[in-house]
Amino acid sequence: MAELGVKIGGLELKNPVLTASGTFGYGTEFADFVDLERLGGFIVKGTTLEPRQGNPYPRMAETPSGMLNAVGLQNKGVDYFTEHIYPQISGLDTQVMVNVSGACPADYAEVCRRIAERCPAIKAVEINISCPNVKQGGMAFGTTCEGAAEVTRAVRQAWPHTMIVKLSPNVTSITDIARAAEGEGADAVSLINTLLGMAVDVERRRPMLSTVTGGLSGPCVRPVAVRMVWQVAKAVGIPVVGLGGIMNARDALEFIMAGATAIEVGTANFVDPSVTVKIVDGINEYLDRHNLTLAEIRGCI
Repeated sequence: MAELGVKIGGLELKNPVLTASGTFGYGTEFADFVDLERLGGFIVKGTTLEPRQGNPYPRMAETPSGMLNAVGLQNKGVDYFTEHIYPQISGLDTQVMVNVSGACPADYAEVCRRIAERCPAIKAVEINISCPNVKQGGMAFGTTCEGAAEVTRAVRQAWPHTMIVKLSPNVTSITDIARAAEGEGADAVSLINTLLGMAVDVERRRPMLSTVTGGLSGPCVRPVAVRMVWQVAKAVGIPVVGLGGIMNARDALEFIMAGATAIEVGTANFVDPSVTVKIVDGINEYLDRHNLTLAEIRGCI
């Protein structure tokens, strides 16, 4: 086995393969399909201060080489997570991270404060300033340097461990926003979140989604994601976590060669629930076959 361990801030991962929030539930839903402890870690679904019902149905639609979603951060809130979900996943021998969202910077900070106080096994949060499917918060903070900095600053004061800030691709300059998050104390950035898209039911002459627009993910976004990871990795001094259309080990290696320290697997989990461990094995096989290390290929492009 090649040495696959990586480090993000103070967080040590046994390998660079993580799961993307919103595609892996709370991890327990996938326990029958994949050995969770073989992953570098997994990121639980978006968590907010108060429960959210999400958007009306229909809120998912298949597209060529991808899918649109407008789930809208449906979850039962941080208190439910700390009381009911955390006890089920706290003993796993892998890194469990929480994706956090909010309607204002104070909401983000309060969610993180409660997790820090009640969930000692969780050593990292991913701050979602990039969700295109909610009316309050989400992408509103991720489209300006000022918004990104404000949320990052608020969370840094409340969260003592590793903080990853998740960036939106729906911007003019993602490198500027990455630098703004870095400047306020982010330990890493993850990118990309979904691209804003739309699909029309031509027979019914209406949008496919109840919200009209939604987040586009899957293989169709991967070239955009690889390009943005490459740009950001050159622009910041903190680790970059790459995601966007990763379906196999070859795709993951593209992101690593573009400069990513770790990667997240999202839409592929819906196609093959065991895909993450296959990607771990595929990265290992590639490194062994070429007699290389992760460090030697990271950012080699």
